[in-house]
Amino acid sequence: MTTATSAPRTPPATVGTIGATATLPPGTRVPSLPSLTGLRWVAALLVFGLHVRNFGYFGGDGNRFATWAFGAGATGVSFFFVLSGFVLMWSMSPRDHVLTFWRRRFARIFPVHLVTAAIALVMAFTLAHQAKPTPKQAMANVLLVHSWWRPWWQTLDPVSWSLACEAFFYAAFPLLALVLRRLNTRALAVLVGASIVAVMVLAWADAHHWFSETVNSFPAARLPEFLLGAAAARLVLLGRWRGPGTEASLALAIIGYFLVPQFTAGYPGTPCTLIGFALLIPAAAVADLNGLPSLWRHRRLVRLGELSFAFYMVHLLVLRAGVSVLGDSPHYGTPTGMAVTAVMFGVSLGLSWVLYEAVERPARLLLLGKRGAARSRTAQPKALSESPVARSGPRAPSAAAAPASAERDTSSPGSD
Repeated sequence: MTTATSAPRTPPATVGTIGATATLPPGTRVPSLPSLTGLRWVAALLVFGLHVRNFGYFGGDGNRFATWAFGAGATGVSFFFVLSGFVLMWSMSPRDHVLTFWRRRFARIFPVHLVTAAIALVMAFTLAHQAKPTPKQAMANVLLVHSWWRPWWQTLDPVSWSLACEAFFYAAFPLLALVLRRLNTRALAVLVGASIVAVMVLAWADAHHWFSETVNSFPAARLPEFLLGAAAARLVLLGRWRGPGTEASLALAIIGYFLVPQFTAGYPGTPCTLIGFALLIPAAAVADLNGLPSLWRHRRLVRLGELSFAFYMVHLLVLRAGVSVLGDSPHYGTPTGMAVTAVMFGVSLGLSWVLYEAVERPARLLLLGKRGAARSRTAQPKALSESPVARSGPRAPSAAAAPASAERDTSSPGSD
């Protein structure tokens, strides 16, 4: 998950257009990209809205608006996978040992995953209408391999299916990074295009039922999105990224988002937003590097972005627990529905703060030590002023980007 401990009070110093340079000098750590943390929180809100819509809190006009605004929220998972590839490629040093890389990834996602899995297990055996996992299903979820077998993909905390995809990406990334660093600019550009085409082909095949099961949760099928982000990051690091700015990229992403309902629901709509996301993430990164204005760099938005992983992991459990009080698909009027949604959001955000402060941060310190945790989050490059990427900037980004699910909860009340 992309994090930044704080947003800069003033924009990074302007460095002009990033030149066609090679990689950073040895010993230099890249600057952080707080705008990506802020963008993560915006995507989190879309996912939350999607699940609220699926739980049927709104009826009548409220439901129509919720469907219009959040019905395409499932494409947010694509944003997280692209972002994950970008951030890992951006922040991983060629000198990082493979085992060190995997240990940081484990420390980043497993503590919160284990806690929310335990909460989900307790809920399964104490609340009515909750699916009770078998021991094999529970173990597969804990080990993050459950997404490889479709009947188990939403075991325990349903959103953890995307962590299983991330675990696969993490396992493969050291080799992928080695290959990407050997590619020249033209080859990287070809890889970007090939990744987009691969997603389009998979989406088309999925929409036409070429596969016995939908591929949206199958880790290998989501790899092209991750590769797309990693290749884009490499182009930015080389100073060879040539894309529109944040405004045009955001406009393309929004247009694509509202085109999704014209396609089959679920994974087939992913290509609609893929190009917009693939342009927006590097554009936000370049804005941070060049000191350009960026709404996403606001201090509070970055702070919320830091909480977004815990928020993702807990919000669907809160909505599921709410069924015991609210009932199945209550279809409230708009004022009541908004009030109930605000309560659920507040509870989810409060619990995400508790998870972040009581589990995520302490566990990372415990598993990595203070020095390792600080290095993975806030290490400042010693020779940043000499970097060909930027002459000054905020602290280095986290080397983790674990997404949370934007997929519909097909086992939850109110889903269709």
